Amino acid sequence: MRTDTVLRVEAMDVLISSLGFVDTERFISMVKRDTFDYTEWQNNLWAGQSIDEIHEAATVYENANK
Repeated sequence: MRTDTVLRVEAMDVLISSLGFVDTERFISMVKRDTFDYTEWQNNLWAGQSIDEIHEAATVYENANK
């Protein structure tokens, strides 16, 4: 498992290589000021769906995005 520091550095490298410096900074600013609750979102994301339904949706998505 990566340390927090290693994860942070690798994530920044990915963001910068994909978005560039300016848009990476804009993205980080947006995330920091957003009140979005990721944990709550995850708790509700698959509500009411069985593991088989989730697996089927993931398989369909994967096949459509190859």
